[in-house]
Amino acid sequence: MKAAILTLSDKGSRGERADASGPALERWLAERGMSTAHRELIPDDEERIAAKLLEWADSGDFDLIITTGGTGVSPRDVTPDATLRVLDRVIPGFGEVMRAKSLAKTPHAMISRAVAGIRGRTLIINLPGSPKGAVENLEAVWGAVPHAIEKIRGDESDCVPVSDSQKAVDS
Repeated sequence: MKAAILTLSDKGSRGERADASGPALERWLAERGMSTAHRELIPDDEERIAAKLLEWADSGDFDLIITTGGTGVSPRDVTPDATLRVLDRVIPGFGEVMRAKSLAKTPHAMISRAVAGIRGRTLIINLPGSPKGAVENLEAVWGAVPHAIEKIRGDESDCVPVSDSQKAVDS
């Protein structure tokens, strides 16, 4: 599986702040056997974010696109807005789980607007901008990510093995 990481930061794009989240996520993914084929940092600009997500998802080169940054409520936090513009289908459970897990650590989790969903055959997940928060949120949903990617890519096998008792009922 191949991933792309898009970091959103006005200061980072101007060279005023180093991107720590992108490299942290790349290391975390590598430890789980997923290669990061591309990583980029751009400003918090809804049009540019949407264009980059479209470019990457529509290329078919990536199974997973992770964004980091811009998920809060400040005027420049537009990542979820850009993401929603490009998604074919929203997967609300990812955002719900990330907020629930984060809420155990900080009340600020309530103001996260992170979303996740599908564009074509690619899973897109918004994560917070801090390296610690980004990794913790990805850890929170990781158990479902490989399975989701398999299903998005067309795996038609049953999600849960059918028990012998269910087979008898279905017959």
